[in-house]
Amino acid sequence: MKQSKVLQINNQYIQTELQKRRRNADENRQKTRFMGIILVLAIFLFVLPTYNLVESYDTLKEREEQLVQLEDRYKELSRQEKIESSLVTKLKDEEYAAKYIRAKLQYSKEGEFIYNIPGLLPK
Repeated sequence: MKQSKVLQINNQYIQTELQKRRRNADENRQKTRFMGIILVLAIFLFVLPTYNLVESYDTLKEREEQLVQLEDRYKELSRQEKIESSLVTKLKDEEYAAKYIRAKLQYSKEGEFIYNIPGLLPK
C-alpha cells in the first residue's frame, strides 16, 4: 500500500479553524432551513387567498348565468301575462266570449255543425 506523502499539521490553529468552519457550516444550514420554512409559509399564505379568490370568481360566474336565466324567464312570464291579460279583457266582451267558447270547447247551437280549421281559432 502506498503511503501518502502529504503531512497534515494538527496544531491549535488548525483545530480552531476547523471548528470555525463547522460552526459556519452549521449556521449556514440553520439559515437555509429557516429560509426554506419562511418560503414554504409565504407560498402557503399566497395559495390560500388565491384559492378563495378563484372559488369566489366561479361563484360569481354561476350567479351571473343564473341572473341571465332568471331575466329570460321573467321576460317569458311577462309576455305570457300580457297575452293572458289581453284574453281576459277580450273575454269581457260577450260576443267574443261566445265565439271563444264555441271554438275552443266546441259548443254549438241547436242544428249547427262545427268544422275546426287550425289557425282560425280566436286567440
